[in-house]
Amino acid sequence: MEKHIMGENGISYTLGEDGLYYPDLYLPEETEYPIGKYGMLRKTYLKDHRKGLYLELVLAGKLNEHLHQTDEECNQMMDRLVEQMKEVHGVTEELKMQDQMAWVGKMNNIRACAEEIALNKIVYR
Repeated sequence: MEKHIMGENGISYTLGEDGLYYPDLYLPEETEYPIGKYGMLRKTYLKDHRKGLYLELVLAGKLNEHLHQTDEECNQMMDRLVEQMKEVHGVTEELKMQDQMAWVGKMNNIRACAEEIALNKIVYR
């Protein structure tokens, strides 16, 4: 028996130790991007709730790129929303100098609201 054969479908097969031929299938190479908090949340969401899309991204070798892009989009949206909300709610450097605790409280509230919006619009879509 030959060690390697080419099937009619264009896939090569290798003879296993048990005497059966197994297809030579490989996942495409993926570029490694750094993944942050929002990328990891997206990965967990895809695994738990969107299995088809998750497998499609893995098999195409695009999961890491997708997670990195999601992380970047979330961080940009967060920055934009925080600045807009600070303006609307009058959170300024002057307030920070006059009443630090009020400034910290308002900033924490603004960040929490902005993060909730970013998660719902980007991560959990």
